Amino acid sequence: MRRLRLLLPIVFSSFAAAEVHSLTLQQTLELSARQNPDVMLARLDEQKAEQQIKVAEDPFRPKVYGGSGLAYTYGYPNSIDGNAPSLFQVRTDMAIYNRPKTYGVASAKEAARGSQFTAQAKAEDVAYQAADLFLTADQMQHQAQSLAAEIPSLQKVIDSTSAAVEEGAQLPLELKRAQVNLALSQERLSSAQMDADYYQMQLAVVLGYPATDRVQPVDSDASIGPAPPTEGEATDIALRNNRELSHMRSSVLVKELDVRSYKAERLPQVDLVAQYALFAKYNYENYFQKFQRNNFQLGASVRIPILLGSASRSLAMQSYTDMQKIRIQMDQVRNRIITDTRRSYEQWKKAENIRNLSRMQLDFAREELSVELAQNGEGRAPLSRVEQARLDEADRWMAFYDAETQVTRAKLAILREMGTLLATLRAGDSSAEGKPQ
Repeated sequence: MRRLRLLLPIVFSSFAAAEVHSLTLQQTLELSARQNPDVMLARLDEQKAEQQIKVAEDPFRPKVYGGSGLAYTYGYPNSIDGNAPSLFQVRTDMAIYNRPKTYGVASAKEAARGSQFTAQAKAEDVAYQAADLFLTADQMQHQAQSLAAEIPSLQKVIDSTSAAVEEGAQLPLELKRAQVNLALSQERLSSAQMDADYYQMQLAVVLGYPATDRVQPVDSDASIGPAPPTEGEATDIALRNNRELSHMRSSVLVKELDVRSYKAERLPQVDLVAQYALFAKYNYENYFQKFQRNNFQLGASVRIPILLGSASRSLAMQSYTDMQKIRIQMDQVRNRIITDTRRSYEQWKKAENIRNLSRMQLDFAREELSVELAQNGEGRAPLSRVEQARLDEADRWMAFYDAETQVTRAKLAILREMGTLLATLRAGDSSAEGKPQ
């Protein structure tokens, strides 16, 4: 119990620190591309790949080492570590001609370029995930609001039905039906509120906020953009812009450069070598006729491979095998892009047809409510029929909003396949800001 008392202030303080962020769809996508943890990890990998270029270029950069080769000498002044005993020495070396390492530099640059495609693909995927959660949370929020608005009408139906039952104008079964409808709406309201809270929490996590925060969707006047092009045009754009395909093409180039690098092991390699040494006279005066204190060498170190073994050939074959595997996978990705784009386009058309049908049903429900209100004013329709027509209209409004959401979701799916989701929404947001108020 004492431990529970200690934990309660911590729990309440964590909930007190929770924030509710009211965001539009455009703001949600901008935040997802900027502070989503997966996107940030992808960008860190991109930075790591860029630093790998400097690592690969290191052999072609001169390096200078200074120190001393001073040592106690007894007898002939043997070399220590390849250098004669000296008071002070400076040495430098760098690669001048080394084809394997040159290909290694090119491979590192191509790998860094491929990591950019990976980061862009992750940003697009996260943006679509955030947009889908935004639409779902907004849908649950509207559903909860509509259901909350139905409760007073259902209560009126119960009151009017109860009075009619007492007067003997209706059967008690009608009162039970009205009570069941009210209980059902209350249960749907509670479920919609819990779902809305859950998806708002999920959206907050995707945007990089703590799980205690909530992101409340706000309706935005900015449009998603023009209608997607034809199915064929959408497929061509998707194949051209797909980041996964671009990354795989870059991986093929990396493997090709690796094959060239392993094959280039047979070529000569030339390094620049230079060194300076300051000698002490007492090490040499008893063994050499002439002593020179300052000594330096400048030249080139040439290595000509004569017998390499089987490692380089086997590594080249491994890289070639990996390259063939990537090309097969590229064909699979192309087929998936074509089928997914076609399916998304069909879903968009289907969603538009359902939206149009829902609009017709909504217009019919509104006209029916107008008729019931007119008949109630003339005393020819009871209040229960008016309230029931009002409930039907509210249900049609929810169905229409859900259908409109499905159209938006299908449109976002096409933009995701085309690789233009973020660009399209940013353009739509900019055009909306530029409109006169």
